[in-house]
Amino acid sequence: MKTVLKALLVLAALLVIAFLIFRTPDTDAAEMRAKYGGPPSQFIALDNGLTVHMRDEGPRGAPAIMLLHGSNADLHTWNEWVRLLGQDYRIIRFDQIGHGLTGPAPDGDYSTEAFVGTVDQLASSLGLERFTLGGNSMGGKIAMAYAIAHPEKLEGLILVDAGGAPQSRDGAGGGNIGFAIARMPVVNRLMTQITPRSIIERSLSQSVSNQAVVTPQVVDRYWELLRYPGNRAATLARFGQPGTVFTAEEMRRVTVPTLIVWGEEDALIPFASAGWFAKNLPESSLVSYPGIGHLPMEEAPESSAEAVRKWHGQHVLATVSQ
Repeated sequence: MKTVLKALLVLAALLVIAFLIFRTPDTDAAEMRAKYGGPPSQFIALDNGLTVHMRDEGPRGAPAIMLLHGSNADLHTWNEWVRLLGQDYRIIRFDQIGHGLTGPAPDGDYSTEAFVGTVDQLASSLGLERFTLGGNSMGGKIAMAYAIAHPEKLEGLILVDAGGAPQSRDGAGGGNIGFAIARMPVVNRLMTQITPRSIIERSLSQSVSNQAVVTPQVVDRYWELLRYPGNRAATLARFGQPGTVFTAEEMRRVTVPTLIVWGEEDALIPFASAGWFAKNLPESSLVSYPGIGHLPMEEAPESSAEAVRKWHGQHVLATVSQ
């Protein structure tokens, strides 16, 4: 009995030592704001108690496009679209609840409705009466949900490898190590304290086909902002939400002009999902890219941004001017 107790104590001691060795603490909030929140960043306090990190760029009189990043990403994922489109469009992007420098929800609400509500509050605070809303992955699912809830406020909708189609693996993550761990009981709780940079790098590499976008600086940003105080616990809470998918009936009610942009080699949300959206959204146009994965706006920025420009001129502006 004493031998067993001694062995258990030794094992417990080894586990504590291993935890202390491999633990990756939260990043310093002030340091992260200095590194990733400089001009043109703004921090906007909303009525729900959330202070949102956002960027509002481009001519104020130009057509407005609001962009929503995907799960465990941040507003910087849209850098190239801002560079390529920012002369002709007013582009608003922000770190969503539980992400980037926005940080966790004060009320702990990570439902789709909470994300949609944040979009609406931010749009109202900026005086946007009508605008185009776009999103990638989780952000695309939120954009779609917003279009269902507030179609009268949108001039256009952009879905970039968006979640929410019935046949998609959105939320499961396919073979992506980061998404798989986030859904593993017990292990996912350890990841709120132990988050190796190598897992972030591997997860990002598995998400894209164009590996040139997986630079050390980008991996550092993902890793550091995931460890922004409260974000890892928020990720755990968000992945604990019940999975939902859209119905064909919901899609048919959304008549706003919609651009569907998709990487044909997306390993997270299969290309079949693009076809489902295109089939069921009445006013949709589909543009796809061979050899591109889950992040076309980063993997193929020039061609995807040009697709937005062409579609907006032919479909959104034409509809608005009628």
